[in-house]
Amino acid sequence: MTSNFDFLKRNDKDLFQIIIDAEELYRNEFFEQCMTQTRRFGEVICKNVLGSRRTTEVTFDAMLATLKDCTLGSSEEAKEFVEDLYFLKKHGNEATHSITVKQDGMEALECLKRAFEVAINYCAYSCNENRKILKLRYDVDLLITGKKSRKNLSEKYGEEKKKNSTKTTKPQYCSVKSKSQAPKRPYFWYFVGVSAIISAFLLIILAVI
Repeated sequence: MTSNFDFLKRNDKDLFQIIIDAEELYRNEFFEQCMTQTRRFGEVICKNVLGSRRTTEVTFDAMLATLKDCTLGSSEEAKEFVEDLYFLKKHGNEATHSITVKQDGMEALECLKRAFEVAINYCAYSCNENRKILKLRYDVDLLITGKKSRKNLSEKYGEEKKKNSTKTTKPQYCSVKSKSQAPKRPYFWYFVGVSAIISAFLLIILAVI
């Protein structure tokens, strides 16, 4: 199955296998175990990056502290690299030592994405991989299905934006009931009619007399 981390295979097969196992755990919905595995992945990378600069550091926390000191004043990429490793350590520890089972799929997915960024920087700056890999983005479709998404990031964004803008709204109807107006009575014609009747009545009386 194709993976987001295929570029890592040609640089470090052991690291590749660790993170492949993490993705497999995610697909099977073992989210906490996935986060624990990404923590292991981050710890091994941290150890590799330190290399000979690691002396008495044994724990992941101690190695990260040393790595942080080594990257002081470095580029933003180096700082983000260390921050991502801290993220993996924190969430991996919480998943490992938590009493309750959260099964947070979004948190596990974020750990995989952070592990991806760590792997990218590790290969580009420590393994002399082609810097083109810095343009790679984590593909969630590839994680779930094993197939690369045919749509790029901008196309996906466009689709989401279109979905949000086409939410149906109920049309507003404004019905104003007008009071029924009674037709105006033609008083003039009533008067004419009554006068005509009276005149006719008078004429009959006069004729009889």
